[in-house]
Amino acid sequence: MTDDPLEDSNPGVGPDTPDSSMVPIEGSTEPSLGVTRMEAAFGSGDGDEDATAVVAQTGSIEGGTIFDQVYRPWRGQLGSRWVRNYAIYRHHVYGIISSKGHRHYHPFVRLALLAILISSMAALGFLLLASLIGDPTIMRGFGLNRVNIYTKILGFFPRNALFWPLLTALVIGGMISEDRAHGTSAIYFSRPINRIDYAAMKYLSVASILGGVILISYVSFYSLAIVVEGRGWGYIFDSFPLFISGLGIAFLLIITYTSIGMALSSVSKGKFFPAVGFLSIILGTKLLAFLVDNLFDQSIVYLISPYDNLAHLGQYLMGIDLRYDHPVAFSVVSLLAINAVSLYVLSARVNSLEVTRE
Repeated sequence: MTDDPLEDSNPGVGPDTPDSSMVPIEGSTEPSLGVTRMEAAFGSGDGDEDATAVVAQTGSIEGGTIFDQVYRPWRGQLGSRWVRNYAIYRHHVYGIISSKGHRHYHPFVRLALLAILISSMAALGFLLLASLIGDPTIMRGFGLNRVNIYTKILGFFPRNALFWPLLTALVIGGMISEDRAHGTSAIYFSRPINRIDYAAMKYLSVASILGGVILISYVSFYSLAIVVEGRGWGYIFDSFPLFISGLGIAFLLIITYTSIGMALSSVSKGKFFPAVGFLSIILGTKLLAFLVDNLFDQSIVYLISPYDNLAHLGQYLMGIDLRYDHPVAFSVVSLLAINAVSLYVLSARVNSLEVTRE
């Protein structure tokens, strides 16, 4: 123990001498992160005004580079075209069941899809109930006939007022809009996948989810009604054309709703606008046409409603009394025009997708 003041063992390095590790060595070939000088936030004026921070920039500093991103395309053997397309389809469709390795759907979306599927098959329960108790009134209300086959697809409430529009809105949200927002289109187009395959697989994914729910509920109703009512082969042969007509209308509904939804998703960068926009088009045009028809007795205004065009065509094909005064050809032309415009918007927006974030 001594009272002598402590002396620095390395007198050559003072408190104001900069650390030699921070100064680049002349002629050194080792990468350097640059020179940085730090002062107090409110300095004492001792060189604060000359404080600088020199960082490495790609192509401007020969001593080293912090980060240099270089795209190296795949030079190996590519998988076949259908394999790459199936990967897109699987990513979106399998995500409904499992998000592991596939698109992540919010649990609310999955529960809503399950609730819609179960609700759309509620008629099966009434058929079973009618067969157990032998009540002909319930059987007439939920049995197999033209009107019930029509309503299982094109009935307004609750199917086309709630089930099918809500299902489509939940699925199309973010289908293309998220790729525009996050730049993930670059991942698709660098595989390589052309824009036609990209749009087609996205379209097919939405159509498969929507069509799966609609067709499962429709086919199961027809099959169970035949079994419960004890119909023979003669009745099956007689009602089969009606069943095929219902399938055709179901496919038209799936194509129309998918086209409108994908067009809205392609012009947006979020999930909210496509979903709300689709509900507004389907339900808003129906409500507007209904009000105008009641006020002015002009059913031709229903041509602006995608649902009413489908309903008019469905009534004509299934031999049900028409509820519209204008010719069915007008509804067919309007339906084709709606699909054509939707597909044009989808094509134009997909062609405008860049391989970088927009």
